[in-house]
Amino acid sequence: MQAGFIGLGKMGFNMALQLLEHGHELVVFDLTEQAVSRMEEAGAIPADSVADLASRLSSPRVIWLMVPAGDAVDATIRDLLTQLQEGDIVVDGGNSRYQDSRRRAVELAGVGIRFLDVGTSGGLEGARHGACTMVGGEKDAYLCVEPLLKDLCVPGGYGYMGSSGAGHYAKMVHNGIEYGMMQAIGEGFELMQAGEFGFDMEEVSRVWANGSVIRSWLMDLAHQAFQKDGSLGYLEGTIADSGEGRWTVEAALERDVSVPVIASALFRRYRSRSDNNFSDRVVAALRHEFGGHGFHPPQ
Repeated sequence: MQAGFIGLGKMGFNMALQLLEHGHELVVFDLTEQAVSRMEEAGAIPADSVADLASRLSSPRVIWLMVPAGDAVDATIRDLLTQLQEGDIVVDGGNSRYQDSRRRAVELAGVGIRFLDVGTSGGLEGARHGACTMVGGEKDAYLCVEPLLKDLCVPGGYGYMGSSGAGHYAKMVHNGIEYGMMQAIGEGFELMQAGEFGFDMEEVSRVWANGSVIRSWLMDLAHQAFQKDGSLGYLEGTIADSGEGRWTVEAALERDVSVPVIASALFRRYRSRSDNNFSDRVVAALRHEFGGHGFHPPQ
């Protein structure tokens, strides 16, 4: 299948490689020329601008965006509109707010352009070897891009969530749940460290990752991090907040839904910016392992 791909950062680059390896024809663009050149070496068709990318695609066009949420998405769509035609499909695979996705869908529908909001999970490993995606928008547009979704995702790892905004709403709640799970793991390991038994965290995490009720990919990542350094001394305990947890709590307040675990995990991330304890380093390590999020060694 032919598609345009805009945004070749950590996630976008790996996703584009995954599509190329499955035989899809990609026209790619990124503000970083080196990323475009590397993708050309992998078999993609390079474009030197958003307009150039659109002009190289056959109608109806499918253009996948992996750019930062917010103004960058709107700016990219504005640049595309001079080239797009009725029936073309724009896909936002980033972590946009679902309200923004609903607005963009309405605006694009006004000129005959279809819009899909795709929540993408799985971190860098998923982007390269099989992700999980949640899709919102028109069902017929979803069916048009399903060949891409099938090859981007693990078996059973994609689905149609509903009307415009549903994909990013589902991803928002997913990330809120992730906040709570990671916080519980971090607090548990801090309690283990505080015990009198001198636990080997690498060994504890290895055992918990194999057959226990709390086994999970996150526990696998905890073990991976502890293999590097059982004290996680290479990490600061400051935990970044990318936005989705905050949006989840805001949505819960708007709907009178109680989410105390997610809210507590979110507030803990805020508090981590003034502390540096073991539970925060565990959560920071988990984020680094699955997403390649940067970390700062303690001074």
